[in-house]
Amino acid sequence: MIRTLKFTACAAALLALAACGNNEGGAPGSQKARTGIWAAGSSTVFPFSTRVAETFARNGGGSSPRVEALGTGGGIQAFCSGIGPSTPDIANASRPMKASEFDRCVANGVTDIVELKIGYDGIVVATARTGASFNLELNDLYEALAKETPGADGQLGANAAKTWNDVNKALPATRIQVYGPPPTSGTRDAFLELGMAPGAKLIPAVAAIEKQDKTRFETVAHTLREDGAWIDAGENDNAIVQTLTRTPGSLGVFGFSFLEQNMDTVKAETIDGVAPSVATIADGSYPLARSLYIYVKKAHIGVTPGLEQFVQEFMSDGSVGRGGYLQDRGLVPLPADQLAAERAKATAMTSMSRPNGGD
Repeated sequence: MIRTLKFTACAAALLALAACGNNEGGAPGSQKARTGIWAAGSSTVFPFSTRVAETFARNGGGSSPRVEALGTGGGIQAFCSGIGPSTPDIANASRPMKASEFDRCVANGVTDIVELKIGYDGIVVATARTGASFNLELNDLYEALAKETPGADGQLGANAAKTWNDVNKALPATRIQVYGPPPTSGTRDAFLELGMAPGAKLIPAVAAIEKQDKTRFETVAHTLREDGAWIDAGENDNAIVQTLTRTPGSLGVFGFSFLEQNMDTVKAETIDGVAPSVATIADGSYPLARSLYIYVKKAHIGVTPGLEQFVQEFMSDGSVGRGGYLQDRGLVPLPADQLAAERAKATAMTSMSRPNGGD
């Protein structure tokens, strides 16, 4: 689901960007001007970005930024489609930009991108507060949710597990039914990288595949079931939270910030004996901890009214610093030295280099 937040009527000043990139089929300079700042992307970063937008509009008295939750992949795709008013100024992301995405940006004229880490979040596997508790291990995630798992002969085949007890005798004998984000979501990408792949490496037959063929291993570890055990629930993490309370025994995968906002109705399950918390996410002991980012289109600085000031508000102590207002929304702050480094990048508008890797 796409969620768009439009706060107040935009100010009269119009944005007139040169149409250097995607021009939607028109001649250069033919795009319509737009008003205000535009950020799009991760549903996890969405509540943080909208909170900054509220503060920015209240303190500045100007137009309120438009914030959309398209998923990390969708936001970066829009961001990388070119320069101009038909493209976002900022991409919100719950994972780092991929090399392939960076290359797409460059191919479309988006050659100067500022990558800013804003803090940490954790991916939680949660159940309704009234439901049974699961003490999950990383390999349980793979064995329950992978499309293909090794059989008794060690050969890969369709995942036959029906209940969590089939996967691990210490788990409840309830049906495997997990609601999670779709392929466009950075939360899904991070869950695959931080949960499914490490869990697969703990299975000897699958670990052997990695040694022989890393590409095949990635496909095996990253391909989720399509038989109803895993259910794509859209980009709206709040909808997943609500589904858990209506579907006894089901589990959900979403960001830590949504857990903090709904502690009265859902609870997080431990992963390898560690529960998600501000402390365990910050120190990395929680296995499904991740970094959150915003990507700023440098070509729009000085052209989109207020964009530079919005970025400065986003990276301020009052926002992402320890005790800042985003911590109240569930953001886990960066250590002081890391925040200082990110703030320096924001001030200098330092362009990022191409990420490592081909994907």
